[in-house]
Amino acid sequence: MRRLDLEAQLQDLTARIHACRICVETPAGRPLPHEPRPVLTPSSTAKILIAGQAPGTKVHLSGRPFSDRSGDRLRDWLGVDDRTFYDAEKIAIVAMGFCFPGQDRHGGDLPPRKECAPAWRAPLMALMPQVELVVAVGLYAQAWHMGGGKARSLTETVQDWRDILEGSSGPKIFPLPHPSWRNTGWLRKNPWFEAELLPRLREEIAARLT
Repeated sequence: MRRLDLEAQLQDLTARIHACRICVETPAGRPLPHEPRPVLTPSSTAKILIAGQAPGTKVHLSGRPFSDRSGDRLRDWLGVDDRTFYDAEKIAIVAMGFCFPGQDRHGGDLPPRKECAPAWRAPLMALMPQVELVVAVGLYAQAWHMGGGKARSLTETVQDWRDILEGSSGPKIFPLPHPSWRNTGWLRKNPWFEAELLPRLREEIAARLT
């Protein structure tokens, strides 16, 4: 399919996603507790896809993915500045859930809505065949992009990043923990993440931005 055709279809699909109300009108369980505001930046040219979990409160208000402290940390991990990160020609940003899912009784963000991925993810990926590298942030993105199989902890998955990266069929997959500041303790307990994983991640990112 020609790139112009892909771009037109991707724009049409994105418009349909922005108008989506599945989680309010036909939810899988309790409906979304607020008005939907899908946040995503698909691309017909970007070779890099950031596959996160779902928007948080600040992203829900701004409508811009990773416009919070987690985004600052993620950009540092990737070795890119704001301008590059938000350049849709270079980096696509498509979470597993497009809308802020709300919070649990402890004030933590709920998991991505169950309706999003089944309805939209496969069609979106089909219209982004140029993607070469998927940065899978968190277990939900890793489970979808790595397929089924034995469930593992996030630590086990990220520790296995070399085999996952080299063994990916289709786009390469780079698993990451969520860059939330709540995971600072995890980073201290796993120094190999910054010493070994991040240099390779930055190499993979840089190679696809030049």
